[in-house]
Amino acid sequence: MWALKAGSRPPWVGLAAAVWVQIASGNAYSFPLYSHSLKSVLGLSQQQLTILGVANDFGENVGILPGIASNKYPPWVVLLVGVVASFFGYGVIWLAVTQTVHNIPYWILWLALVVATNSSAWLGTAVLVTNMRNFPLSRGTVAGILKGYVGLSAAVFTEVYTMVLKGSASALLLFFTLGIPIICLGLMYYIRPCTPASEADPSETAYFLFTQGASVVLAVFLLTTTILKDVLTISNALSYTFIGIMVVLLMAPLAIPVKMTLFPSNKKLNPPAGAADDATVTDPLLTQPIPEPNVKNLNDDDDDESELDVLLAVGEGAVKIKKKRRPRRGEDFTFREAIVKADFWLLWFVYFLGVGSGVTVLNNLAQIGVSLGFNDTTTLLSLFSFCNFLGRLGGGVVSEYFVRLKTIPRTFLTMVTQIIMVMTYLLYASALNGTLYVATALLGICYGVQFGVMIPTSSELFGLKNFGLIFNFIGLGNPIGALLFSGMLAGYVYDTEEAKQGGPTCMGPNCFRLTFLVLAGVCSLSAVLSLILTIRIRPVYQMLYAGGSFRLPQSAGH
Repeated sequence: MWALKAGSRPPWVGLAAAVWVQIASGNAYSFPLYSHSLKSVLGLSQQQLTILGVANDFGENVGILPGIASNKYPPWVVLLVGVVASFFGYGVIWLAVTQTVHNIPYWILWLALVVATNSSAWLGTAVLVTNMRNFPLSRGTVAGILKGYVGLSAAVFTEVYTMVLKGSASALLLFFTLGIPIICLGLMYYIRPCTPASEADPSETAYFLFTQGASVVLAVFLLTTTILKDVLTISNALSYTFIGIMVVLLMAPLAIPVKMTLFPSNKKLNPPAGAADDATVTDPLLTQPIPEPNVKNLNDDDDDESELDVLLAVGEGAVKIKKKRRPRRGEDFTFREAIVKADFWLLWFVYFLGVGSGVTVLNNLAQIGVSLGFNDTTTLLSLFSFCNFLGRLGGGVVSEYFVRLKTIPRTFLTMVTQIIMVMTYLLYASALNGTLYVATALLGICYGVQFGVMIPTSSELFGLKNFGLIFNFIGLGNPIGALLFSGMLAGYVYDTEEAKQGGPTCMGPNCFRLTFLVLAGVCSLSAVLSLILTIRIRPVYQMLYAGGSFRLPQSAGH
């Protein structure tokens, strides 16, 4: 295991590699690019298509097994499972769309899509858990960067789809079948755990700012070139030039370890005692229980237990053995200990209602655009992807700022964005001229914030030791929300209105109006729960960030 020191390259090389893996893990967000081909080639109804969208979301977000595996196996094993899932899952979908194999049963397509997009869970869990542990003092920043690149993945794949693959859904599916495995196999060696230093690297802030800046430049470039592709006729040479620039921008984070090689830091920080020289270390630094005085009375639950006195007839007298107390918020929880906490389920429902409503719009974005007269929905998808990226990156950055400045819990930002989401759904329902792009942009930002906040919040409340399993379980709120709000609600409302119109496709605002009104109500409830959770966990953040920065446990040298 690598030891993390000031100026050391391994964790930053790993972060640069993680950027590419995160782009690959965002393959599920490209469902709108080939959903129309699935519907037309296979003769599916809108409800059947939305149920496939649910399969897309279930595969992407059911990460219980990756979460367990991330604690038992090295990252390359977790990545390898994702590679295999992508190859076989997308391979079956490609065979169906190209009609290479005729009459593939619908249930097989559903399962294939679950397997294909489940690669996202394996790939994303491997890099996120590894990097969160490698940079434990900057959890919000790291989560924002990595989830931000996932948010950009739809725009990256849209760029490839329009400029290289010429809008061919079958070619895109073949790219997912072969390209994702090739990328991940080539980079898995660099996704490795390090033992973090006992002090913060003073250069770290500048490195993170550079990475964030590079991702913003990439996002602006992708949005600009997508718009240019729609309004201008671009030659093949220029298209490939754009792709080349995109690849260079994706490689920008690699400049950090290159700089460390050419201009190494003179100051070296020591890792935890014995960590650098101990070849048998198997775990990266995980948050250890914070000394009892720092967390006393933080829990609203009945954690205070009386001592269990056990009299053991050993020699003369008796020996008192104190029963091991359960962890308090801010310490490392096991999964079983976490799921009995009210804060855990509040966070789960906040995420379920917020992200579940947002993914409903994403899954039906192409049909929403067509129903309102926008036949080319690639620009709409790129806009959503760009704003989703801004929300993910900004959710981590902005929440990190207020946590360190005022010890305001990250979930306060969730509440603010969910109030905006309510207004956005009402804007969609109004179907006023010129509001589709505005509503899509706002929703993309607010949707992204949910990811940028939930991930570091779960690590701060329940620790990093079982972080992979805990955050993936909370992530189940996404596919369950998609099943209820997209598969059962949006698909049913659309097909009912389509039957009334008697046409091949549903046209007009009534196709989704009722859906948007229900989503507005759902998000209102989520905002209320966010406020309750914020009030409950404020003392935890006052303890964790009392000095203006995350406090590592004293047992780690702090």
